[in-house]
Amino acid sequence: MSLAQRAADLLTANAKTITQLPVTIGLDGFVDSIIRAVDKRESTHQFTTLPTISALVERLARAAGKSSNLELWVERIKLGGNGPIMANALAAFGAPTTYIGNLGYPHIHPAFEEFAKHATVLSIAEPAFTDALEFDDGKLMLGKRKTMLDVNWTNLVTRVGRDRLQELFANSKLIGLQNWTMLPEMSDIWQHVLEEICPKLQTRHTFFFDLADPESRSRDDIAHALGLIAKFQQYFETYLGLNEKESHQIAAALGYQGADDVPAVAKYVHEKLQIAGVVVHPRAFAVAASRAGLVKVTGPFVEKPLISTGAGDHFNAGFCLGQLIGADDEVALQIGVGNSGYYVRTAKSPTVLELAGFLRTL
Repeated sequence: MSLAQRAADLLTANAKTITQLPVTIGLDGFVDSIIRAVDKRESTHQFTTLPTISALVERLARAAGKSSNLELWVERIKLGGNGPIMANALAAFGAPTTYIGNLGYPHIHPAFEEFAKHATVLSIAEPAFTDALEFDDGKLMLGKRKTMLDVNWTNLVTRVGRDRLQELFANSKLIGLQNWTMLPEMSDIWQHVLEEICPKLQTRHTFFFDLADPESRSRDDIAHALGLIAKFQQYFETYLGLNEKESHQIAAALGYQGADDVPAVAKYVHEKLQIAGVVVHPRAFAVAASRAGLVKVTGPFVEKPLISTGAGDHFNAGFCLGQLIGADDEVALQIGVGNSGYYVRTAKSPTVLELAGFLRTL
């Protein structure tokens, strides 16, 4: 039986079980504008777009010293942020989902209204905004993040409540506090959780971290965050999710000096942090390093995705779903790459049965 078939069968068998697995995700919140950069406009309704980031770079380089005018075509406006996209994907699976973050305060921003129909939303601040310029070979995320400063421990305690936070951490089968890079107060929040919430927990569940591209943070800040993540292993089965670029940045912060080989990097980071697992998802495959060893799974790569913003968050949701229903690392990776593959082809978060059906076609 193929790996994809095994993953599909496990999902089908657990479709109802998932509705009994509560999850809590946070803490960011963005309104995303999905944008294409126009190359040539031929008429009111017809135009071509710049296909690659390199093409955009060449266009900008030609403007140096001369100025230029670049049209940005907004294809859609949607909920964004590592946390909301991952939580939305988990809710689509049927998992009872609670989301904490900056989705609009005191009123939910319209971009999150549909999400709030399928998840319990506890919003503590106004959202940030991202212009996501999409290309065939990647994306450029241009963020306006001032409101992220309002995502802090004081607002969490004041607007969610200490008792509610304790209850969510105690009862959720999965916790994920995502996007450390763009939340300046996240390390402080993690510290408070470790000191004030974790010691009261009686049951050991899963905690998943996604730092989000830490290039803009100092090496000392990164090292401090990684130290905090390692401490969560005392209370949770703790996983760190990274894309390929992030994996090299994290490994470098931990002193890695070997070849830029993704499996080797994942293994090194796992050995350094001594957490349950480290997961790395380049565009065409994914790797997991854990106490069970090192595994690699090839993904259903597509050359021209309908959407790429949120692909990594859908991988994270799929991998975590696998962990929740008892999959081994290899099957969990297959569910992760399958969920990401479905999403980039359709711009839609699949249900469990839709994902199982897609996996059976691989």
